[in-house]
Amino acid sequence: MDTWLLVGLGNPGPSYAGNRHNVGAMVIAEMARRAGCKLGRHKSSAQVAEFRLGVLPGGAPGPKVIAAVPLSYMNVSGGPVSSLLKYFSVDADHLVVVHDELDIPFDDVRLKKGGGEGGHNGLRSISGSIGTRDYTRVRVGVGRPPGRMDPADYVLRDFSASERKVLPFVLDTAADAAELLVTSGLLAAQQKFHS
Repeated sequence: MDTWLLVGLGNPGPSYAGNRHNVGAMVIAEMARRAGCKLGRHKSSAQVAEFRLGVLPGGAPGPKVIAAVPLSYMNVSGGPVSSLLKYFSVDADHLVVVHDELDIPFDDVRLKKGGGEGGHNGLRSISGSIGTRDYTRVRVGVGRPPGRMDPADYVLRDFSASERKVLPFVLDTAADAAELLVTSGLLAAQQKFHS
């Protein structure tokens, strides 16, 4: 049976919880909630929930998912992700990283496999630690900072009041995209969520 590792990026602690940079962690929390699971501490310095997604034709349970949020800071996410891959014997081609993306408008979700990190320190840390960029990303748009605001400051701010009204729908969409990616493949997920 296929096992997938889904990792949501963010920074630990309550002061970061509502930041744009933590949207990946929010998506993983939503996926665990849907599965009726709680994220619990794991020795790989991450919070982890394990569940199966859907039912295969014939009634067998669907793919196994390890949903995880590193307890490290974003720019050193690679260590926990590398540990999780080893611990659960998952290959990089079954790794999905959910993260915030400045180059995508707020409330848009895009999926891709491989490619550069686009200045995202969490992705850079993961690629460095696992020795490849060839993993799948669920990119959750947070939009560009207004005016001349530094992008680093922008992602460490909470979503605005108007964004917070829409955020539950964005988390829903991103969780749907990640689930479809695991159950039906990247192409099917891209066709549905890029249209």
